[in-house]
Amino acid sequence: MSDTLHQTPLHALNLELGAKMVPFAGYEMPIQYKAGLMAEHLHTRSSAGLFDVSHMGQLRIAAKSGDVRDAALALETLIPADYAALGVHRQRYGLLTNDEGGIRDDLMVANMGQDLFVVVNASCKHQDADLIEKALGDRCIVTRHFDRALIALQGPEAQNALTSLCPAAADMKFMDAIETELAGVSVTLSRSGYTGEDGYEIGIAAKDAETVARALLAQPQILPIGLGARDSLRLEAGLCLYGNDIDPTTTPIEASLAWAIQKARREGGSREGGYPGADIVLRQAREGVSRKRVGLMAEGRAPVRAGAKLFADAEGTKEIGVVTSGAFGPTVNAPVAMGYVATEFADVDTALFAELRGKFVPVHVRAMPFVAPGFKR
Repeated sequence: MSDTLHQTPLHALNLELGAKMVPFAGYEMPIQYKAGLMAEHLHTRSSAGLFDVSHMGQLRIAAKSGDVRDAALALETLIPADYAALGVHRQRYGLLTNDEGGIRDDLMVANMGQDLFVVVNASCKHQDADLIEKALGDRCIVTRHFDRALIALQGPEAQNALTSLCPAAADMKFMDAIETELAGVSVTLSRSGYTGEDGYEIGIAAKDAETVARALLAQPQILPIGLGARDSLRLEAGLCLYGNDIDPTTTPIEASLAWAIQKARREGGSREGGYPGADIVLRQAREGVSRKRVGLMAEGRAPVRAGAKLFADAEGTKEIGVVTSGAFGPTVNAPVAMGYVATEFADVDTALFAELRGKFVPVHVRAMPFVAPGFKR
């Protein structure tokens, strides 16, 4: 591994657990452990898996007025989400937009009562923090906690495994976020994740990360899971990977993420617009778009990977889109993908063709998610 790669606070433990390490977003990260990608994926769906996602960025945003609603209103100038109405100890997904309505990053924002707790993607965390500080610095104090660890416990047995170490976890609902203790360590705990399963994300001081991870891995239901299975799990769940499925050239409407824009921020809402690119996003919501993100399933067993071109005909004469993520889905036992297609080809069950090693493979537009979500609402 290159000496320039960063290491997470759980690096030594990952090596001890037999992880195969790869470069990812500037970090040396575990792609899989001894069980292997397929077993790790299926174990997460049937039991519980523990992911090291400490490469992601954690921020705190506090209003100088001391009122968390002021921080929420300030953040709304960058994100088309309703954070002012977000209840204490509740969390909400959001999208940082640019002046063209494109997506700078996707993130999670939690109202912790005194301030906002924000988790951003690893590849964007420094530029996100710089952007937020520059835009909100007159009203808010933005604190970076990029040295903290973050782990995700995901799967139908996550609650049972976690409750013995943190009884408060049992009373949480999907998208709750609290400050609590886990195995005697202070943590930030949210009931969320990126696999489509029930589960939790746990923010921890770097010095305590290994203590918490070892306590969780001592539970018989839990196996360590790498980024390989995390990718196939999120793809089956129909969840976007920033840099693949969404980026500064894709808008929330094109990306089929209009659900992330709450009523108050839509046309006619009490706080309509007011974020970068709002005129474009609102117009697209009203008038439609020329392309849309859709789910795709290919015939046969071979996965159609990111970058594969999509066509309306078996001869490949009419190109109508591109695959942005694709893999074999272990749970559905079939290849799954997502990508962008011209809107007239976006209806479920539309037959298309993907270019695969010089051939044109039949694919169909399918509804996402490909697996039923296991969230505890």
